[in-house]
Amino acid sequence: MPTERFQFTGEGSHQLAAALELPDGEPRAYALFAHCFTCGKDTLAAKRISVALAAKGIAVLRFDFTGLGSSEGDFANSTFSSNVADLVHAADHLRKVRTAPSILIGHSLGGAAILAAAGRMPEAKAVVTIAAPSDPAHVTGLFSEHLDSIRAQGEVEVSLAGRPFRIKREFLDDIAEQELMKDITGLHKALLVMQSPVDDTVGIDNATKIFVAARHPKSFVSLDHADHLLTKPADALYAADVIAAWASRYIDAAKPAKAMDLAEEPRRVVVQETRKSKFNQAITVGPHHLVADEPIAAGGEDAGPGPYDFLLAGLGACTSMTMRLYADRKSLPLDRVTVTLKHSKIYAKDCAECETRDGMLDQIERDIAIDGALDAEQRKKLMEIADKCPVHRTLTSEIRIVTKAVD
Repeated sequence: MPTERFQFTGEGSHQLAAALELPDGEPRAYALFAHCFTCGKDTLAAKRISVALAAKGIAVLRFDFTGLGSSEGDFANSTFSSNVADLVHAADHLRKVRTAPSILIGHSLGGAAILAAAGRMPEAKAVVTIAAPSDPAHVTGLFSEHLDSIRAQGEVEVSLAGRPFRIKREFLDDIAEQELMKDITGLHKALLVMQSPVDDTVGIDNATKIFVAARHPKSFVSLDHADHLLTKPADALYAADVIAAWASRYIDAAKPAKAMDLAEEPRRVVVQETRKSKFNQAITVGPHHLVADEPIAAGGEDAGPGPYDFLLAGLGACTSMTMRLYADRKSLPLDRVTVTLKHSKIYAKDCAECETRDGMLDQIERDIAIDGALDAEQRKKLMEIADKCPVHRTLTSEIRIVTKAVD
């Protein structure tokens, strides 16, 4: 499954580092994941849950909050409110380049931030909290011995999980002003509360308060024996399984377009380098997202079909569709069409029917298997129809390609 890494502009115009876990096919839905306090997008829980959800068809965007991981900015200048704003910016970016998230997931303080931000993401239908505090101020318990010093001095360095962080008075003031219970009561979205009864960082009483404050539809799932950070792979995978199953009730799964529907205007195809490897390309066609690459033998990583593979796929799909349209229109007992294609280079002199006599020519071999109780005449007619598919006609006619530089 592909992972797209990029940056987007967060609060304070900082560039925030993000990773979008994508399923192999078209996503059923998009989700936004908020990591825990002083953590990052690549923590075990964030990455494992995101990858597991992608395997179930749900694309997940995770990113480093301001001043953390690979994101720009100074952590000391961030607040709970700025984290909430970063989440809104992330959703805005996803809405712009893909589809707005319909699922919101937050871990620990990220769960509280997700609850606070959810009201500013109208497309979101399902919200999930994992080991989230019912009051953002709960996080101050991690450095409670420094609270007086922070208020007196304005800024103090504290040690969290063995790493130094600078906490400012503004952080304490901001977090004290939050009214998360009001956000939960006015959520108006489906809520799933996940909590371990043995969590010694955020007690289960927090989950109780969140669940009681929320309106239906709401659900609670106990993460038995899991620690706060979900460090065991089985716990993260279990959480992902439950989230995917639960959210399916509230999200709109991608609906395939009708075969007969034709776009009023040709859809634009956008191809952009991902820089993940030498040849890796991200392809966007309307709501569809594909990956192109070259085989390992050609210097690529074989992360997706190559350019000629897409060319052959277009011809093969067009061939099969055209034959299907004809068979349905004529009520022919056609069960299935299978088109197998191969591209190669041949010497022009070996092609008796070709006008070009010198050099090399491109040759496409197209083998068509027709299943169904069809007589010889019907099969012959279908084979004739194959040559009339629009892509076949394009490839065998004069083509004008207009290339121009754009900003």
